[in-house]
Order: sequence, then structure tokens, then C-alpha cells
Amino acid sequence: MTHPLPVRWRPCQLAIAIGLAFSSLSVPIYASPQSDDEAIEHITVEGSIGQSLAAHTAVLNEADINRKGAASADTASLLRGIAGVHLNATGGLSSLPAIHGLADDRLRVKVNGMDLISSCPNHMNPPLSYLAPNDVGTLTVYAGLSPVSVGGDSLGGSIIAESLPAEFLTRAGAEVSGEVGSFYRSNNNARGANLKVSYLTDTTMLSYSGNWSKADNYTAAETFKTLAATGRPEHQLALDEVGSSAYETQNHSLRLAWQLNQHNSIDARLNYQDMPQQLYPNQRMDLLDNEQINLNLAWHRETDWGQLTTRFYHEKVDHMMDFGPDKQYWYGSNAMMGMPCTPIRFMGDPQGTCAAGMPMYSESDNNGLTVKADYYLAAHDVLRIGLELQQYALDDYWTPSGGGMGPGTFLNINNGQRDRIAIFAEREHASSANWLLMYGVRYENVAMQTGEVEGYATGASAPGMQMMQATAFNNGSRSSSDNNVDVTLVARYQANDRLNIEFGYAHKVRSANLYEKYTWSSWMMAAGMNNLVGDGNGYVGNASLEPEQANTVSASMSWQDEQHNSLTVTSYFTYITDYIDAVAANSMWQPNQFNVLRYENQSARIYGTNVSGTWHISHGKSGHWQLAGSVSATSAENKDTGSGLYQVIPVQGSLTLSHQFDGWHSSLEWVLASRKEKVSDIRNEIETAGYGLLNLQVSHQWQSFRIDAGVENLLDKFYFNPTGGAYTGQGMTMSLNGIPYGIAVPGMGRAVYAGVQWQF
Repeated sequence: MTHPLPVRWRPCQLAIAIGLAFSSLSVPIYASPQSDDEAIEHITVEGSIGQSLAAHTAVLNEADINRKGAASADTASLLRGIAGVHLNATGGLSSLPAIHGLADDRLRVKVNGMDLISSCPNHMNPPLSYLAPNDVGTLTVYAGLSPVSVGGDSLGGSIIAESLPAEFLTRAGAEVSGEVGSFYRSNNNARGANLKVSYLTDTTMLSYSGNWSKADNYTAAETFKTLAATGRPEHQLALDEVGSSAYETQNHSLRLAWQLNQHNSIDARLNYQDMPQQLYPNQRMDLLDNEQINLNLAWHRETDWGQLTTRFYHEKVDHMMDFGPDKQYWYGSNAMMGMPCTPIRFMGDPQGTCAAGMPMYSESDNNGLTVKADYYLAAHDVLRIGLELQQYALDDYWTPSGGGMGPGTFLNINNGQRDRIAIFAEREHASSANWLLMYGVRYENVAMQTGEVEGYATGASAPGMQMMQATAFNNGSRSSSDNNVDVTLVARYQANDRLNIEFGYAHKVRSANLYEKYTWSSWMMAAGMNNLVGDGNGYVGNASLEPEQANTVSASMSWQDEQHNSLTVTSYFTYITDYIDAVAANSMWQPNQFNVLRYENQSARIYGTNVSGTWHISHGKSGHWQLAGSVSATSAENKDTGSGLYQVIPVQGSLTLSHQFDGWHSSLEWVLASRKEKVSDIRNEIETAGYGLLNLQVSHQWQSFRIDAGVENLLDKFYFNPTGGAYTGQGMTMSLNGIPYGIAVPGMGRAVYAGVQWQF
């Protein structure tokens, strides 16, 4: 795949020159001296951001991640329990976080400073799927009001995933350390292992990290379907087994960091993922191979005036989908209801047809360069400025396999390109003893284009009007350039030692992705394979889509006493113009079935309240007892149609009683979700009932050994996941309505898990 560098990208050396110019400046700085007491020094490669957004920001530290990591191999699952956040279930490794009902590309998700992009017509490889839970050092969530310095081209907020910072010895010599661990979960026979090894000196860190995990299909607490057939001869599923929910993956990372001197460090990482399968219970296809390699280079410099970080990254993804073992593979008149047939024969063959699956390939290249500077104007006064460049190229094509799928290759997206150039400026400062202000503006140009397409067949008799629609697409506009401006204004008032009030406004803009703009065929079979949300419908792109624009106002009140008991209440209102929703693609739309839809700009309104708090019950000889909880109420509506927005939970929450004593940590968590009645009508979204689940967890940390154990869904409660989409996990999934409609994806039944970690 060859993608020529656009002319406007050739002067990338200018960005590096800007960074070098910044680093040469010399201005007085108000900085605290660093301590040399510890044997290992932690170098943070990014400055602190958004201190005035305390009430709109949640941070999971290493201890939080260690407690949650043994329960799942899905990194996004670490975000469960954060007020305003829920997960849209997909495959077992790739849940999509949602903030205030906005998910996927409507959030800016950064992994170790990189803007990774999901390269798949079903978005099976989102950014967090490339980072294993035990490789995460911190997770930061900016909800609603997010600083312009942590991401544009998004609406709902930002999620920043970072590995632990580089470590160096503060003495001469060398040291080797590491960690090895494993986990097991009973319900789906999930198992995994991890290894970390580091070599440290006073100037160098060389480390390797590897992770492997594998799982079978999981089971619900009771039967939820009436058919056991999968479309594969002699292969049936139990009526409580959630088909196409198995997975296997491995991740490897090499890291080399240099501390050039007290003020300069370089961090180089080479990451590789090999995912041989991740099956999907809410998509018609399954991921049967995903290889990603990325190179991440960062240079961090402390100067007299502040700090400067320059980062370059390159990501390459090779992604392949087809029908996994729980879905029908053989099609055509010679397949005899899913039986293998030979030879492969195409439509029009007088001896019948025979099709072997439906291979689909996505190949992408993602290059990025960022230059960010924190310029200290005075104590408690910082100016952040930055430049970001990203070039993304995508080919999405489906090779011939028989029947109507041939004799040529279906070009779903041909030489698609999506390039971003952004600059931002942001100031955060204390205007008085009680007021902390943050305000910033970001300009972003998003340029998109794609080449000409064609279907499997180019004749007039090709099924699904492929030739006519391909010709119309090729003759239409296939490029666009959006000029987007983001603004964030936040004020924080400290009324007294216990009470803080935070309020602000954000204007955020997001341009459509390549799949929303440039998928072109309304043929039921082809459209059914283009689906980003797991609702069972088929989707057609719209090259005329305008960028989404969200205006959010939010206010929060935070209280904390001397015992660190706390309560935070946040209310927000968001109105989105040109919201990208769906309309019927043709006159064949019907209720109570799967349909072909087309992306269209409409308008939407979202408002809600998040409440979170902590109460320290007691601290004494029996240990530390604590009660923590959160609840989120969300109302979301398409203002053009009056329908609900897709995958929104009206009310959700959790309440956790925890106890700590002498290295032991245990908790009992109650997770709640309300009934979901206001749904997306155009998608025929399935209503779900409310539920409550109990989760039990216990862990113990010795000096170099840690054990975690627990039970999820302790009472084996049956429930349907309100954001799990439609169940399409088995059967004749190539046919849009060849599988039953109206079954939601159920949650997992009782699961006992255990994990161990040993540090050396």
C-alpha cells in the first residue's frame, strides 16, 4: 500500500524547528527542587494538565489498576465505576468507553501520547485494545469539559492512557528487575500471563513487556435464545452460551529510555500486537487476524522557562475479518445449508454457486508528530502551546470468495486519507487566592479524500446495484476540508478549605471518520458488514457529512472534610448540531427487523448529573473501612426525530464497601443499571430491563508478591447488557435478516477469578 505524502506535509521539519527554537529560550522559572533521596528516579514525560478541572477529571493510579486488572483482559474495563462513564460492549478485548453517552470516535483516546485510530468497518481494534491492563500506569478521564491541550476532533471528552514513567538509578551501577504474573477466570476459561524485565542504570532504561491472554465463549446466567444452530454442520451452542465471544491476543513492547542529563530524556518504544482472533457477539463478522506495529519516540526537555515534549509515532495495522467458528461459513446453492462445497463458483455459473466465507481486509498507516510546550509565566501560571500533525491512510477491500462475492475485489474504501493539522494555546493560572482559571482555543484542519471504488462485479447485472452505485460515488465529491475551532473556558472557585465550585463552557467539533463518509454500497450484504455500533443493521456512508459541533455547559460542586470524606455533584447540558445519526437508506425500512441505514446530520441534546462520593467509616485496630459510590443520570434525544440516542443508560451507579488491613484489601460492590426504554427508533434498538449485580474482590500485597481473587456477578444474576447491542453471534449472519431479531447480548454469569504477580 503506497500513500504519497501530501504537499502540505512535506515541511514537517518546520515543527521540529519550532521545538528546537522553544528549547533554546531562557526565561526565569518558578520550580521546586527535586529530591535525590530515592534510589530510582521517575521521570514524567508530560506536564500536569487541567488542574482547574478537578471535578471533571478522574484519575486511576497504579494501585487502582492493580486491583481491577485481574478481573479482565479488556483495558477499557478499568474505567468501570467512574461517574459519567459506561462501556459499550463489543469483543472481549475491545469495549468502547462512553462519556455522557458519547463513545468511540466522539472521544479523544490517547495511548502513551499517540492518537491511534480504529482501522476496521466494525471498529474492532480501538486504541485501548493495544494496551494490556497490566501495562497501564495511569488512566485519566476528562469528562465533558476537556482542555484543548489534550485533544481535539472529539465531543464528549478525552481518555489518556499512560504506561509507568521511565525509571533511572540515582547512583552508579546497574540493576535488573522484573515482574511475572498470570490470571484465570472460570466462566469463559479465560487465562493469561505477563512478563516484564527491566535493565536500569543512572542514564539508561531498557525494558521488555509481554502479555498473552485467551478465552472461550462465556455463558449467561440462564438461557436467552431458542436456537442452538450455528450454520456449521455438527456445531451447536448451548442455549445459555454467548456465541462469538472468545478471543486470543498477545502484545510485546520494547522500550529504551535515555537520561541525557538532568533536564533531557528520550523515550523510544516499539510495540507489536498479534491477535489471531477476537470473535464478536454483536457483529456479523469476526476478527480473525490483527497485527499492529507502532514506533513511539519522545524527547522531553526541562528548560529555564518550562518544559518541552516532542513526539513522533508511526503505526501500521493489518486487519482481517471473516466468519468465526460460531457463524455459517459456506454459502451458495451448492453449500447445502452450510455444508462445505467445491469448487468455488460465482453467480451466473450454470452449475450453481459456492462461496467460502467472506474475507475482508483493512490496512492502514498512521503517522503523527506533536510538539507541546509548557511555558511558566509565573508561579501558578502556565501557558501551554502546541502543534499536532497526523496523517492517516486506509485501504479497506474484500477479496472474491464465491457466489455474488466476485469475480473481482470489492473496494470498500480505496486509498482513503484523513489528515489533521492542529495548533492550540491554553493558559491556566490562579487569578487570586480563591480563583483558578483555564481557557484555551484550538484550531484544527481535517482533510479527507478517497479514490475510486468498484464492486465485486462491474457488469450491469451485478447484485445490489454495485456498478450503478460505484459509478455514482466515483462521479461525486470524494474530498473535503474542515476548519474546526474548539474553545474551553473553565473557572474554579475555592470557597473555603472544604468547598470548591467549578463551572465552564466548551465548544467541541468532530469531523466524520472515513467509514461514515466513504462507504458507498447499500446492497444489504455489503452494508451489513459496515457497522460501527453493533446494532445488527447495515450502514451506508455520506460524503456530504458536516462536522459535529457540541456546545457544553457544566457546573460542579466538590466538598471534602478533614477526614477526606468527599462528595462531588456535576450537572451538564450538551447540544450538538450536525450530530451524525442514521436515517433509512431506502423505502424498505421496517420495524422489528434489521435494516439498511444511511449516516445523516441531525441535532441532539444530552443532559445529566453525576454524583460521586467517599465516606471513611472507621480507621483503627480493625483496619480502614470505607464506603464509595457513584451514580449517573443521562437523558439523550435526537431533536429532529424525538427518538432516544443509541446506547445510552438512563441511570447507572455503583456502591462499594471496602476494607484495608495489613496488606489486605477487600471490597463488596453493588452495580446498578435502570431500565432502558427510550431507545433509538431508527435502529430498532432493543429495550432492556434494569438490574443489580454484586461483585466480591480480595487482594493481598506482600513486599514482592501480590494475589488477587474475586467473584463477579456473585449471585449469578441474569441480565441483558443495555449497551451490548444486538445478538448476532451465530447463524447465517451474511444475510441481513437471516438470523433472529430482538435478542440483546446478555451479560456474563457468575465468574470466579484469580491472579498472581511476583516482582523480582
